[in-house]
Amino acid sequence: MKIGDLDIARIGLGTNRLTRTAENVAFVQAAVASGLQMIDTAHSYTGGASEETIGEAFSPIPEDCVVATKGGIGGPGQGRPEVLRVEIEEGLRRLGAESIPLYYLHRVDPATPIEESLAAIKDYQDRGKIRHVGISEVGIDQIERARKVLPIVAVQNHYNLTERKYEAVVDYCAGENLIFVPFFPLRAEGVRALDEIAARHRATPQQITLAWLLRRSPAILPIPGTLSLEHLKENLAASKIELTDAEFNTLLGR
Repeated sequence: MKIGDLDIARIGLGTNRLTRTAENVAFVQAAVASGLQMIDTAHSYTGGASEETIGEAFSPIPEDCVVATKGGIGGPGQGRPEVLRVEIEEGLRRLGAESIPLYYLHRVDPATPIEESLAAIKDYQDRGKIRHVGISEVGIDQIERARKVLPIVAVQNHYNLTERKYEAVVDYCAGENLIFVPFFPLRAEGVRALDEIAARHRATPQQITLAWLLRRSPAILPIPGTLSLEHLKENLAASKIELTDAEFNTLLGR
């Protein structure tokens, strides 16, 4: 899977609970040393401490690691260009970065046309302050509008075994060579046979959930959140699990 010219592993790390402690700084450093290549954060996560922790762990950001952050969430008006400019500048400062590898519009602002929000992000991309751009919680029509403003490389939507309203977006991303990043990827309440399949593979149910996502589409790159290096290594190991057709279809509900 590629972002720009960089090949990256297909499982990343969500950091919406990351706070600025010495333990968490060490955790992020150890995570990358273990093979992690995608770290996902946002301006809004833990009041900015998530971005700051990543910035303390890496300055500069390693060349073989993509740190993705986001701006523009919280209600009408938060996608205005002037708001996004402030959040981008704060993200650059918190991350200690000259350029953000991947920047998402966190939500489409109902009070601001998506084109206006993305034009502000494009200005930073044109100046080399943002390398790649994504959008979050969007449908196909919004993705296509966005792509008329600037190149889009990634779409981050709510998607997992029990939340699959974005099936068409997953397939669209695969067809258009865009990365689809499901958030809350581990949720699988009430999925039949999950524990049985996990036992068969000598894996955890969470690993099977990730393996299902990876098989669902070559475009998918999950970002499960954890503050445990042991759990992170388990998540990364899920990429080696190969589900049978019958197992995949059973989890799909067929």
